[in-house]
Amino acid sequence: MTPAILFITVFAVLFGLAIGSFLNVVAYRVPAGIPLVRESRCPRCDAGIRWYQNVPVVSWFALRGRCASCGRGISPRYPIVEALTAVFFALVAAGVTLGQPFDLRPVDGPLWFGSGEFWGTLITLEVFAALSVALTLIDLDVKRLPDAIVLPGWAAIVVLLLVTTLLAGLEPVSGDASTGPATAGIDWWPFLRALIGGAALFLFYLIVRLISPRGMGGGDVKLAGLVGTVLGWFGWGALVFGAFAAFLLGGIFGGILLLTGRAKRRSAIPFGPWIIAGAWVGIVVGEPVGRWYLGLMS
Repeated sequence: MTPAILFITVFAVLFGLAIGSFLNVVAYRVPAGIPLVRESRCPRCDAGIRWYQNVPVVSWFALRGRCASCGRGISPRYPIVEALTAVFFALVAAGVTLGQPFDLRPVDGPLWFGSGEFWGTLITLEVFAALSVALTLIDLDVKRLPDAIVLPGWAAIVVLLLVTTLLAGLEPVSGDASTGPATAGIDWWPFLRALIGGAALFLFYLIVRLISPRGMGGGDVKLAGLVGTVLGWFGWGALVFGAFAAFLLGGIFGGILLLTGRAKRRSAIPFGPWIIAGAWVGIVVGEPVGRWYLGLMS
């Protein structure tokens, strides 16, 4: 691992810790209707929390998991979410840096790291990672996916993919001393495929909701549009595999709950976390699996 890659990964860890702390706030306040700009307070005694009592992970251990004012316990979920978000951000940074996710693009290979497309892809996936954590926590807590997060998140992803597309078109791909560097030109297809993927997955989930309103929430439908946009950017294989993985993972989890007696057939089980988990499976392995399958068919 080069020093530059190491620096980006370490920075992602530190940034992930800070974002994880903010996501704890988002997961608690948005469903409760509490403004995000309000100062941090103890949820039990309402005492203000000073900045040095709010350092991710460290402060929880320094305070021994208790409020400095009332002494009542602070949930260990706070440092766990902060630490897991940091790991999540680091894995995304390392994956984008080393994985070269667009192996059919001319900007790949030695020109990938540090390119405009690299930074656009990295920021887009880190934003999606933050949305994944926040929406998973909220859906598990209140079995709801707030429009206040899903819809702006979807819009942000579309804008970031558009910027990344424009940056990719400006990247040098070849050239010599006589002609100078050439550029790839703007390839609009990945962006259009992302929009198609978002619309397609939105419509698919909408049809499922119309057929079975009790089995699919409106928030799941909107989240599917966001997820389909991200997956469509990576390719059709990622889109199909990610959509299938959501139902597979959710079905396995539901089956385990039924077999262990922790849920009944009519029990409401949050599906948002499995839509998100399926999306990440599609991002990581969807395209390789798709190419492998097409190779078997040829």
